[in-house]
Amino acid sequence: MLHIRPAIIDDVAELRTMIRELAEFEHELELVTISEEELKRDGFGEKPRFRALIADWEGQPAGYALTFRYYSTWVGPGLFLEDLFVRDLFRGRGIGKALLAAVAGIAVEEHCYGIHWEVLDWNEKAIELYKALGAEFRDQWRPVLLTGEALMRLAKKSE
Repeated sequence: MLHIRPAIIDDVAELRTMIRELAEFEHELELVTISEEELKRDGFGEKPRFRALIADWEGQPAGYALTFRYYSTWVGPGLFLEDLFVRDLFRGRGIGKALLAAVAGIAVEEHCYGIHWEVLDWNEKAIELYKALGAEFRDQWRPVLLTGEALMRLAKKSE
């Protein structure tokens, strides 16, 4: 019934569709600008910047997880889970947990100290799942993002 596999370049159109579905679920669809060409280049080119897993349920794409590596100066290599998404029709079947288990398997195999990710504060079902799995919530840390005009202004100061 459930098969989790690494994404291949032929999955890019479906992967982009699911990325947009996740953004819609998070009420931020208007922020998605990534193209299929960028996903092909960045995930399946000469130097992949991310990897994705696809969860197929009875041959239908039911969800995905997208990760990339990072490095902590305190403890070494880690995995960042950028996206974990299960389509509405397939929820409640353990697919999200299975995707997380697959990501955990990659982290252990690659000697990562752990997996880091974020969750929206209103996504109670996800929060309950993460707590049940033993995930640590780091409320004392605040996410920071610098983009757009502010990023450009700061970058100009380096010239």
